[in-house]
Order: sequence, then C-alpha cells, then structure tokens
Amino acid sequence: NVLAYRKKWCFLRGTNYVVQLLQRMNKKFFTNLALLIFLNLLVKPFWIFGIDRTVQNMVGAEEYGLFFSLFNFSIILNFILDVGINSFNNRNIAQNSRLMSKHFSNLIVLKLLLAGIYAILCVGFALVIGYESRQIYMLLFLILNQILLSLVLYFRSNLGGLHLFKTDSIISVTDRVLLIGICSIILWGKIIDAPFRIEWFVYAQTVAYSITAAIAFFAVLVKSEFLRLRFDLAFSIAILKKSMPFALLSLLMLCYLRMDSVMLERFLPDGKLQAGIFAQSFRIIDAISMFAYLFAGLLLPMFSRMIKQKESVNQLVKFAFLLLIIPVLTIAITSVFFRREIIESLYNSHIQVSTNTFGIIVLSVIPMGASYIFGTLLTANGNLKYINIVAFCGVVFNLILNFILIPQFKAVGAAVANLATQTFIAVSQIIISKKIFKFKIRSSLIWAVGMFIFFVVGAGYLAKQLAFNWLLAFIAVCLLSIDVAFILRLLNLKSIIILLRNKE
Repeated sequence: NVLAYRKKWCFLRGTNYVVQLLQRMNKKFFTNLALLIFLNLLVKPFWIFGIDRTVQNMVGAEEYGLFFSLFNFSIILNFILDVGINSFNNRNIAQNSRLMSKHFSNLIVLKLLLAGIYAILCVGFALVIGYESRQIYMLLFLILNQILLSLVLYFRSNLGGLHLFKTDSIISVTDRVLLIGICSIILWGKIIDAPFRIEWFVYAQTVAYSITAAIAFFAVLVKSEFLRLRFDLAFSIAILKKSMPFALLSLLMLCYLRMDSVMLERFLPDGKLQAGIFAQSFRIIDAISMFAYLFAGLLLPMFSRMIKQKESVNQLVKFAFLLLIIPVLTIAITSVFFRREIIESLYNSHIQVSTNTFGIIVLSVIPMGASYIFGTLLTANGNLKYINIVAFCGVVFNLILNFILIPQFKAVGAAVANLATQTFIAVSQIIISKKIFKFKIRSSLIWAVGMFIFFVVGAGYLAKQLAFNWLLAFIAVCLLSIDVAFILRLLNLKSIIILLRNKE
C-alpha cells in the first residue's frame, strides 16, 4: 500500500509539473506574441501603407514594378546567405544555450563568405537572363541590403534561441522605424526639389539595414563570449552539412513565394507594369501575413524545446492555430467583399485589374497562416525531408501554373497560381503533421469552424449591400465575427486571461 501510494503521489506530482510547464509555455508564447504584434502594429502598417504605397503612387506602377521584380530576384537567391543556418541556429540554441558562445564567432565568418558567393551568383544570373545596366546597378544595392538583412536575422536567431523575445521584438521593427524616418524626410520634408526616384528608396533601405545590423550585433555580443573573428573549416563544413536541408527548404519556399513577379517582368512585353500591378495586391497580403510570420518566429524555439523534453505540443498547436486562423479568415473573407473599395482607397491607377488580382490573392493568406503553424512544427521536429518534398512539389506546381496562366491572364493569372500553390502546401503539411503527431481533430471543432466561415461570408455579403461607409462596414463585420468566434468557443477569453495569470 505504501509503495502504491508513493507511485500515485509521484505520478500526480509529475503530472502537475507538466501542466504547470505547459501553462508557462502558453503564457510566455501569448505575452511575447502580444508584445511583438503591438510593436509591429505600431510600425509596419505605416511602413507598408504610408511609405511603401506612397513610393509606388509617386513613381508609378512601371517604375515600382522594376524595383519589385529585382527585389524578389535578390530574395530568391537569398538562401545562399543563410543556407539554413538561422533556423538551425535558433533550434539548437533553444535546446542548448551554451552553444551560442561556441558558435558565434565562427558563424560570423561563414556568413561573410556566403555573402560573397551570393553576390557573385546574383550578378552572374542577372547577366545571363539579360538585365540591363540600370537594373544591374539597382540590383547591386539590393544585394547589399539582403546581406545586411541576413546578418540581422542571424543575430535575431540567437536572441530567439535564448528566449530573449522582448529584445528580439524591438530589433524586429528597428529597421522599419529608421526607414520610416528617412523616407518621410525625403518624401515630405521638401529637402529635394527633384521628383522622387525609386533608387532613393533602395538607398534608404541600405542605411536603415546597416544601423539595425550594428544594433543587433551588439545585443548578441553582450550575451556571448565573442572575442575575435576566427574560421574553423571543419566546423563550418559540419554546420553546412547539418543545415543543408534547411537551405534547400529556404530555396524552395522563396521560389514559390517570390517567382511570380520575376516571371511577370520577364515573360510579358509590359512585364514591369504587370509586376507593379501585382505588387499593389501583394503589398496588402504581405501586411496581413507578417503576423503569421511573427507566430512562426516565436513558435519555433518553443516547439523545439518542448519536443526535446518529450512534452506534448497538441495544446500549444491548437491554441496558436485558432488564435491565428480566426483573425486571418475574418480579414481575408471580408476583404473579398470590399476588394474594390480597398484598392481604390490605396492606389490611383490600374484599379480594375488590381481589384481582380487582389480578390483572388487575398485568400492565400488563409493557407499561408496554416502553413506557418504546421510548417514550423515539422521544422522543429526535424522532419525536413517531408517539408522539402512538399516544397519541391509546390515549386513545380507553381511554375507550371505560371507558365500557363501568366501569358493569358497576366497579374490575375499569377494571383491564381499563388493561391493554388499556397493551398497545396498548407493541406500537405497539415496531413503530414496529423500523421506524425497523431493529432485528433474533433468533429465539433470542424463544425464550429464551418459555422464561423458561414457567418463571416453571410455578414460580409449583407454588409456589402448596405449603403453606408465601407470602412465602418468592414470593421463591423470583423468585430461581429470575432464575437461569434468567442460564442462558438473557437476563442476563449477566460482561457487567455488564465494563461496570462498563470493559474490552473
């Protein structure tokens, strides 16, 4: 009896410890996510819709399309700068924080060597596909910007791995704050009489990224034992071998996410104009999806640590998924009904084709949100083989659709290809995650989500028919939809409050 009682006591004590640990993880996730979203809500929407949009309206769709296609071209080869080091570094430091001091100075040298390779390959491919002198000149600065941004992301991966989320959150918006200040002076300060040039926009990014990289470097420096630069060839080769699956994943993802505008610019006689029109819609998608990206940045080290300690991730996955997908569904579906009003309020040209493009591509944020949750989970679990297979299929699927649709439907065709590819990726990752982690999806949850979608569609349709301010109607639908999510218990205010207070 004594032995039986002791076993039961030990089991209950262990269970209570696991419950408390899960509560702390969920609380940490939620509070840091709240800080990250708060900072980004203050900064990034103004950057996207106040600065970036204004630049396009001032220089025109064709000039901005030139920049947008070159920018995406530089991003596609961006995987060389990282070769998966950031994700690998984040995951490993989250599991063993002492590795940072050991790896930091070596990885800095490796990153600089990769930067040189990246620059050479970028320029080489640009010459092969026939970029002209002005495009090459602008591309050189964009290459430098990507190198600086890669260093910032590497420094942030160290901070995230150490769970220094507050510092990471502040640095995540530093470059945008600086860019807003610089571009505001150029756009509205009346210090230059000449018309705004797209090259000035690129130069401003170079300055902002340089300052941010310096700040991030010193933030990591105080947490490490970095003394001097050194290069260990054996160590670098070992790291590259381990991170190669991450590098392949990065390349494949960048291809199916960023290839559309490059193909538009290269395939069509009016390619620069079509790329600019596509950018008008993509800018809005980028603004919505950045919050899903913030989710992934916080979830990766948490999933990694929980998986290493053999803790169940089911609760955190459900919590994060519903917390993300409900707002995304609401905004995406409502935006379809008010697509013309949104485009007209932001831009002053090419309204009709932009409206058609936006009505299609805005729905892609739904599968993108799901992919950020389940793709991050599979990455944390080390299932890179499955993710890479899915991503490779996504690239092939995207290329085939773009080859078929772009010549006939131009920017609208690229939007269709984007939506179809994102849906394929998300569904595949959900199926793989369910199989690996043995998730049990309750029928009541499926019905609740279905009823929620039905309500949002109905509310959006009715709001569209009413003759009053579209923005008020849009906000009303979103607020009512969130209320319905609470009624259907998809979101639970009490649970969120409990997590914040860290009570049982």
